[in-house]
Amino acid sequence: MGLTKSEIFSSEQNKLSSLFKVLGHPARIAILQYVINQKSCICNDLVVELGLAQATISQHLKELKSTGIIQGTIEGKSVCYCINENIWKEVQSELNSFFNQEVKVTTCCS
Repeated sequence: MGLTKSEIFSSEQNKLSSLFKVLGHPARIAILQYVINQKSCICNDLVVELGLAQATISQHLKELKSTGIIQGTIEGKSVCYCINENIWKEVQSELNSFFNQEVKVTTCCS
């Protein structure tokens, strides 16, 4: 039995990949920005705010919740959620570590 693709990469690489995947959709970014700007728990319908179908928003909320970035109850039209501050700080730290790597190119490939 062979290795799955994720097993050949480090846990850090897999974690970053998961973060980029969940953050890789503009609707999820819009949802996060909206929640962050509210500075409180959200217990209302995002359909009006984002202009997306309820089912689409629910799916994106489930993806965000599965990573722990948001927390709360998300069931059909009944939604109440907020940013999980501890996970958000972990995400910031992971992304900062990745993007703050020093890059020095000694030769050019062009």
